[in-house]
This record gives sequence, structure tokens and C-alpha cells, in this order.
Amino acid sequence: MQLRSLGRSGIRIAPLVFGGNVLGWTADEATSFALLDRFTARGFNAIDTADSYSAWAPGLQGGESETVIGNWLARRGRRDDVVLMTKVGKWGPREGLSAANNAAAVEDSLRRLRTDYLDVYFAHADDPGVPLEETLTAFSKLVDAGKVRALGASNYAAARLREALEVSAARGLARYEVIQPGYNLYDRAGYESELAGLAREQELGVVAYFALASGFLTGKYRRVEDLEGSARAAFLKGYFDDRGMKLLDALREVASGLGATPAQVALAWLMGRPGVTPIASATGVGQLDEIMAAAGLRLTGDALDALERASG
Repeated sequence: MQLRSLGRSGIRIAPLVFGGNVLGWTADEATSFALLDRFTARGFNAIDTADSYSAWAPGLQGGESETVIGNWLARRGRRDDVVLMTKVGKWGPREGLSAANNAAAVEDSLRRLRTDYLDVYFAHADDPGVPLEETLTAFSKLVDAGKVRALGASNYAAARLREALEVSAARGLARYEVIQPGYNLYDRAGYESELAGLAREQELGVVAYFALASGFLTGKYRRVEDLEGSARAAFLKGYFDDRGMKLLDALREVASGLGATPAQVALAWLMGRPGVTPIASATGVGQLDEIMAAAGLRLTGDALDALERASG
């Protein structure tokens, strides 16, 4: 497996990150263990989660994903060859980015994950109610204490991210080394308009969520009527516009020519973007095998041109 550098963090990851939002939710513990075993056995090494996963689901309260990962790590007995990413700031009991909250939340996450350090600790979302200096000072202390290797910013606007980087530089604090934006073949403008340039300028690592646009880019749903009864309907309806349908046609055509699936093509496109590594989830081993195969897919000039015309 060819690893790639995660910005200037010193951390190296495989070209696909496992999205841990499903762990302990739509994948029970036994299934979750099977998925993580298969993922790492194939040479992939990075797992993304958050303290809030999966507080949105009936009967769950948050922390389930971290707990499952911690149980898996304890059974596996090997921590150092896995890159763990988790987040703070969007979960009700530990909401926001105050110094006190960050200090408490990291201990909670370490306990659930059954580890004494995190590879990347993300601010799950910006907290404009807390001064950046307070947030970054608290995060920097975690780095100095060896509890966190690198800091990340998820869902930050470019202007706010730049301000955070300037605060870190001026105060001699650990800075955000990794960003986590929503980015895929359909949703391009939010990242490409400003964040991409800032990431290149500041040599930031990028791990992109919603890599398959909540499943739209898998090609599973051919028309909006196919969403009837789907739990994803609310997320997906907006994609079925003229541009979305044109993009699905292009994905299917490119995939057919390569003997691949639309999901594999969509993920391979992201893997080929400068500095970008996609996050993707799976609830079954077969589905996981499909998305992992994207790492071996190389898109030709003609394929990239067709995708650009359809999605640009």
C-alpha cells in the first residue's frame, strides 16, 4: 500500500480513510470488527470517528463509534500501526471548543478508544463564541502533553481557518495541520473556491467527507423516485437536478469503460486530487471491498475530461 503524507503532520496514511460513523450504529460490534479487520488487512490504516457518533440515531447517545473502535483495538492488540482521527465540538454533552470542554472531551475520547493518544484531533466545527486563542491554546497543550499528534479543523470556512493559522503562528501554538471539508464530484465549489488554495499554500492535509455524496455517486439511485422509503431521501433529493443526472451518466460511462463501479470512479477521482484523501463508510464486507478497490483504479485523461465536463 502506497502511503501519502498528511500535510506537514508527519503522519502517513493510505489513500482511503474508513468512516467510523456507521460503527455501533448500522454496523453492530461483530460486523464492525469484521470491517476493521478487513480494512487493515488490506493495508489501509486510517479510521475517522467523532465523540458525537451516533447521537442522532434512536436509542443511541453518542460515543458508540469510539467505544467499538476501542474494543476492537483492545482485541487486536496493535495500536501504533493505526491512525486514529476523532473530533470534538458537536456533541451535546461536550459541545463547543472552550478550553475546559476540550480538556474534558479528549479524556472521554481516549477512554472510549482505549488509547493514550490520538493521531489527529479535529475541531468538529468552528465555535465563533470562543476566542480562537483559547481553543488553540487548549489544543496545543494536548499536543505538548503527547495526547494528540496533530490537530485538525473540520467544517471551517477559509477565512476563519486562515485566522486560526495566523493565531497559532503569532502565539507559537500548535496549528491545524489537517482539514476535513465536505468534498466530492458533485459538491466541489465549497472546497475548490478557497479552501483548496489555502491548503496548498499552508501545506495542509485534506481528508474529505461525503466523498460519495451520501450515496448519490454510487449510482444506486437512478432517479428521484428510487428514493422512496430510503432513509437517505432527505439528503439525496437535491442531487437529482440536471447537473446531477449528467454526472451520473458520465460516472456510469467511465466506470463501464474501466470495468469498475461508479463509486470506485468517484473515489478514485478524489484520491487523484492534490493532497486529498476521501473518507468512505461501509456496512458490509462486500461493500467495503468495492470501495477499497478504488485505490487501485487509475483514471485516464479521457475519463478525467468526461468527469470534469459533467461536474465542473
